[in-house]
Formats: sequence, C-alpha cells, structure tokens
Amino acid sequence: MGFTPLAGTRAPVRVWTDPYGIEPQAAQQLRNIGALPWVQGVAVMPDVHFGKGATVGSVIAMRQAVSPAAVGVDIGCGMSAVRTSLTAADLPDDLAPLRSAIEATIPVGFAKRDDPVDPRRVRGLAHAGWDAFWRRFGELDRKVAQLEHRAQHQMGTLGGGNHFIEVCVERGGPDDGQVWLMLHSGSRNIGKELAERHMAVARGLPHNVDLPDRDLAVFLAGTPEMDAYRRDLFWAQEYARRNRSVMLALLCGVVRDEFPHVSYGEPISCHHNYVAEETYEGVDVLVTRKGAIRAGRGDLGIIPGSMGTGSYIVRGKGNPDAYCSASHGAGRRMSRGQAKRTYSTADLVRQTVGVECRKDAGVVDEIPGAYKDITKVMAQQDDLVEVVAHLKQVVCVKG
Repeated sequence: MGFTPLAGTRAPVRVWTDPYGIEPQAAQQLRNIGALPWVQGVAVMPDVHFGKGATVGSVIAMRQAVSPAAVGVDIGCGMSAVRTSLTAADLPDDLAPLRSAIEATIPVGFAKRDDPVDPRRVRGLAHAGWDAFWRRFGELDRKVAQLEHRAQHQMGTLGGGNHFIEVCVERGGPDDGQVWLMLHSGSRNIGKELAERHMAVARGLPHNVDLPDRDLAVFLAGTPEMDAYRRDLFWAQEYARRNRSVMLALLCGVVRDEFPHVSYGEPISCHHNYVAEETYEGVDVLVTRKGAIRAGRGDLGIIPGSMGTGSYIVRGKGNPDAYCSASHGAGRRMSRGQAKRTYSTADLVRQTVGVECRKDAGVVDEIPGAYKDITKVMAQQDDLVEVVAHLKQVVCVKG
C-alpha cells in the first residue's frame, strides 16, 4: 500500500492507513508526537488507535531521548509461536479437555504460581542466565524492591485483558492443516509498576514542562534518569521474553502429554512494546515500538487478529520508511467499555463459532467485533511484511 504523510507535523509522520480514518484523539496524539524536538520521525501502523500519551500502533524514532509513554506500561509485551508436527486430523472433535489442561498448567488472569518456576524442571526451557537475571532485580528502582516475591511467582503466567494462549490450524498454502501453538503476554505487574514510576519521574523534569502532552515526557541521554529507565526497561523486556518462553515450554508439555509423538519447530518470538537502538540514514536513534513489531528484512514475526478471526506469521521486508516495523495485530476499533455496551454474550457465541474458548460476560470486551478487520490491516502493510502462514485458532485461552 505505501504510506501517506500526516499533515501539520514538524517531524515526518508516515501513516500506513487512511489518515482520515484515524480517530481524532489518536490523530492529535500523533501530531503532538511529531512536534517534539527530539523526534526524528514517526511510522503509524494500520492498527493505530488511541493510547495513553502515545498512540498504540506507533513507531517513534528519537535522537538522544526516549519517552516511556511511547513504550507503554506492559513493557516487553509480545508474541511467541511454534509450529508442531501435528495436523488438524490429529486433533479430537472435543477440544474442551485440551483447553482445561492448558488452564490447569498456566495460571491466567490475576492468578500466580504457588511456587516460582524452576527452569531445570521445565522440559525444553533454556537454563542459561536465570540466576544472573534474578540477581539484577536488586538493581531496579528501590520502590519495587518489595515486589520481587510477586514477580517470581508471576513468571510463567498469562495475565488478563487481551493476553491469550491458542492452538491454531494453518489455512491455505502447502502446509494447510498444520497445527501451531501461540501465546501473547508481557512483563506482568512488575513491568507496569516500573513503567508507571518512570513515567511519573519524566513528567516532573524541567525540560518537559511545556510539552503539548505531559504524558509524552522524555528522558534525555546522559542523565541519571535516562540511565535508570534504560536499566529497568531492559530488565523488564527480558522478564517478558522469559515469561513467554516459560509458558511456551509448558504449553508444549501439555500438548506432548496429549500427543506423545508430537515434535516442534524453532519458536518465533517478538516484542511489540519495547525500545531498540537502531540507525537510519546514518543517524543513531532510539526506536520505541508501542503496538508494533520489528520487521527487518527476513525477520519472522507474529501478527494476531482477534479471538475469532485468526493470525499471521510474517517475514519482514525491511522498509526503512517504517523504521523496519509492522503492526502488532488488528488493533481495537472500540474501547472495552464500548464493546461491553455494544455486544452481548450471544454475540460472542456467534462470533467465536468453531473456537473452544470462554463465551461469558467476562470476555465480551475481547469479542472479535471490537477489533479492526485483520485482513484489511494486512493488506495495508503489504510493503512492510509478506505472509508466511495464515492461522485460525481452534482453542483460545483468555485470562
């Protein structure tokens, strides 16, 4: 499709959807971001929608600065997936026992583990670096010191909201019918606590006083505040990556118990709320992707739809205009509150036909109708990624 420039901004803001179709609040956020003096440029993904401070579905390249609101509060949130040797023909007609087994193994919602994860006891989980990772907890912001016990017991848990675990079947192509496992989660409560503390610090810094939106407050390179944020940020990103690795290994174990002959391919994992140091046109920048994945040339990524529409495994095309990025999903077209007011459980049942999942009032806000059309989102970014596989869920576990 290519991009359309957003008018009225200091830095270039490139949009991979119809600019006139962006909700007014989100469009104003993008203009606010484009006005910041540190911004090199912004790439706006087709799943863009309003968020706190920075829009969800925005990629922001800054020189010598970073805005914690442009990362989001669920630091390191992202996706993991793995292809199995199973086909749809191997799956039973009744998938409820498989969903129950997953829910019994991986805590969801606000639940946490009775005992911390022991990596040596989880088949298929890499053992390296765990002790050093947890020792670094003591270096984090001292205000979260009391949360170490909680962080340890939430490692390997899903959370709620739009986080999910799925069993999917590939649709179309030479591997039609192949079964995949997929999950979406982040840094749990500890990432949120760290993010909110640093956002509060940033809002109080003198150079952020006259910003068009105080939630876009930034840290500047070479300052103690930036150093502290980067330390906590990168630790939380690693927590999120390890959290997904634990759950994926446990999920593979559940499926192995049901299908002892199963084998697995190489897992795919990608953050979609994070910071990376990158270089474009000879300029070193800090790139924040909030609701976006890296899509460098050859990079494998995961772009989910909703709990009833399916997902995509993609390969990046390395488009520098988008800072080598792509959307992180379909993107919401209505808020959770609006979804609850608009839809009923009967609507949820109709929109999730053929999916073994919760169909109660607690997940109506995640109904497929609350999300944008994933096929349209994919069509709008065909210059950013190519589709490797189209997946349709048959089991979906929500928090």
